[in-house]
Amino acid sequence: MKIQSDYSLKPYNTFGIDVKAKLFVSFGSVKELQDLLQMPELKQEQKLVLGGGSNVLFTKDFDGVALLNAIKGIEVLREDEQYVYVKAGSGEVWHDFVIYTLQHNWGGVENLSLIPGTVGAAPLQNIGAYGVELKDVFHELEAVHLETGELHTFDNDTCQFGYRESVFKNKLKGQYIVTGVTFKLHKEHHINTSYGAIKTTLEEMRVQNPTIQDVSAAVCHIRSSKLPDPKKIGNAGSFFKNPEISLTQFERLKAQFPDIPSYRVTETTVKVPAGWLIEQCAWKGKVLGNYGVHKNQALVLVNYGGAKGEEVRQLAYDIIASVEEKFGIRLTPEVNIM
Repeated sequence: MKIQSDYSLKPYNTFGIDVKAKLFVSFGSVKELQDLLQMPELKQEQKLVLGGGSNVLFTKDFDGVALLNAIKGIEVLREDEQYVYVKAGSGEVWHDFVIYTLQHNWGGVENLSLIPGTVGAAPLQNIGAYGVELKDVFHELEAVHLETGELHTFDNDTCQFGYRESVFKNKLKGQYIVTGVTFKLHKEHHINTSYGAIKTTLEEMRVQNPTIQDVSAAVCHIRSSKLPDPKKIGNAGSFFKNPEISLTQFERLKAQFPDIPSYRVTETTVKVPAGWLIEQCAWKGKVLGNYGVHKNQALVLVNYGGAKGEEVRQLAYDIIASVEEKFGIRLTPEVNIM
């Protein structure tokens, strides 16, 4: 557990923004983390937990200690006729975990294939894609309290999951570090192909009776065709949440913009694709020097190399302003801006 000073965080954020942390150290177990938190030289420092760095935009150097989560391991805790309860270390790469479940024929996370980040970050924002959210397969997580070093357990209810939300992004923000997550996965599969382009993609693949492996392959194909590889072009995936608006507001917009797409959330609320709103404001494919909006997906802001975090942040604010001016809808970033 070597503590390093003035450490570059460029390799630890998928935007590829070159900023530095005052201090940097990694931990590979709960015990190592607890020991770190008790070190006098770290106790009073501001703390930042890093996993895959796929949900953060750095706009300046970090004046504190960056803690790299390197807790690995996947194990079956128990199983019955219907379910298998699988625990994964929070430092595991999310898609590697998905692949592991597919290899063992456990269903539930196939629609969440190829989402960047780590297992530990997944419940913090209740990751979701193609009609599935993490909360649908979540059983519990373990997390260490930053102040006391105590290990606590949180179940589905206490995590207070919402749309790209959890208690760890609200009331308990910055108070805990997730160390392990347990999933309740299906032995009998419930194939979900109703959302987005999955069904069409499976037809193009000439798959009539899809397995969970087929669904994952279709999702990977769709995501790869729309989203740039962070290893080649700096990005954090979808930068904005899809806004939820009232049915009354949507009906007013529908009268003005007949082609506006939507997904009913409740009897009184509707979700509108943020990507469509941004595209209607002519941002898709816009290049501003060495950063901009991706040509295939308006939700994705990109760093073509050498961009500063504050430049990407300003682009996000400009997009928010233009969408609000045209549609009266205020977009919310899904990415943490620091």
